[in-house]
Amino acid sequence: MTKGGMESVEVFTTEGKGRGLKAQKEFLPGDVIFAEPAYAAVVFDSLTHVICHTCFKRQERLHRCGQCKFAYYCDRTCQRAAWLNHKNECSAIKRHGKAPTENIRLAARILWRMEREGSALSEGCLVAIDELQNHVDSFGEEEKRELRTDVESFLQFWPPHCQQFGMQLISHVFGVISCNGFTLSDQRGLQAVGVGIFPNLCQANHDCWPNCTVVFNNGNHEAVRSMFHTQMRIELRALNKISAGDELTVSYVDFLSLSEERRKQLKKQYYFDCTCEHCKKQLKDDLMLAVKTGESKPSADTVKEVIQLSKDTLEKINKARMEGHYHEVVKLCRDCLKKQEPVLGDTNIYLLRILSIASEVLSYLQMFEEAADYAKRMVDGYLKIYHPNNAQLGMAVMRAGVTHWHAGLIEAGHGLICKAYAILLITHGPSHPITKDLEVMRVQTEMELRMFQQNEFMYYKMREAALKNQKIQVMPEPSNENAPSLFHKKE
Repeated sequence: MTKGGMESVEVFTTEGKGRGLKAQKEFLPGDVIFAEPAYAAVVFDSLTHVICHTCFKRQERLHRCGQCKFAYYCDRTCQRAAWLNHKNECSAIKRHGKAPTENIRLAARILWRMEREGSALSEGCLVAIDELQNHVDSFGEEEKRELRTDVESFLQFWPPHCQQFGMQLISHVFGVISCNGFTLSDQRGLQAVGVGIFPNLCQANHDCWPNCTVVFNNGNHEAVRSMFHTQMRIELRALNKISAGDELTVSYVDFLSLSEERRKQLKKQYYFDCTCEHCKKQLKDDLMLAVKTGESKPSADTVKEVIQLSKDTLEKINKARMEGHYHEVVKLCRDCLKKQEPVLGDTNIYLLRILSIASEVLSYLQMFEEAADYAKRMVDGYLKIYHPNNAQLGMAVMRAGVTHWHAGLIEAGHGLICKAYAILLITHGPSHPITKDLEVMRVQTEMELRMFQQNEFMYYKMREAALKNQKIQVMPEPSNENAPSLFHKKE
């Protein structure tokens, strides 16, 4: 079954997993298998005034809708592009007196589109909205209570002159949002800023070691008005060679957790038991729980004690980060690392989590040399655990490369930036803003490296002079969030 630009994939039914997607032809790493615009999408409640409601880019100055005073856009181009989806919302917000929550807004956008187009297959969609999985039957008591609250709020917001839908369909739409809402990120891919429904993507099953990745591309409305190149969309990209007939899989959760933790998260959020090879055979768990080997191998009690200390420290770190006490975070990390280093192996996830936080916060505080040391150890551990073409790995290697560059460690910095660029070319593609930024850094560090190799003394003299004249760019303030996960789950 293929439709409108989706000729390279087909929907099939798998035993025990329901529907899935299968490749119709061979793909190589980095190939875009398909690109899909959102069926409907909204900006998170907390960010409605700083993110464009059309392309989901973060902008300094946004234009506000003069009618509802709620929606914000980059410029007239984005505002015009939004009007079809915003028209009903605009008048409903004016009538209601205020904008409802993101869940209500997204459900309303889905149902307004169904009112316009009917429930038949939309152009380019492999599956209709009313055929998507909703898992309402699997909801616990609290989730059912939240669903009832959402439905009641929706009915208060939904205008009386619009088509009236049955309670079953409205509940179905909220169920779809709950388990199939895809996280939209800003143009740098670092912060989750909204949620959208992409029916074709919803058909891709989970695997902890997938053959595909999903990247959100905000589009570029200044380019030639070609729908494929400029429209805000998700792209399903191949991570390795895929043969015709292979199932296309994506990972719903970050791999950097023990198989038991990933399975619990998947069961809680998506209501299925993961049976992928990595979970069944607990592959990589031994690396993620590695302890020091050799003559002075620590006892089981010591290991247990240090892991508990690590968990307690991570809680304290989160609290200190939330309050912006970054020097306190550094102290907690250093103290924890002293206890971890004689006991935990280089790939132990508790050690890697502390190294990651320490390198990020120290970079922000411009203590680049210490940050670079921690970042290097973090990347060495990640490279042994993650899939070689994992997007999270690429971002971590990029961060480590920039930290080394700022520390004046130009050889290591350039090497890491090149490694990150090779990964992100596959996961994000050459036209993504992150990859473009990285290409600029790659060229700059290559030029500096040549200068360094020709005359180290002159390189450091010039670097010193440049830093005096131009303050080193402050790293972004550390985020308290993890990198955006694939699917958005209402907390």
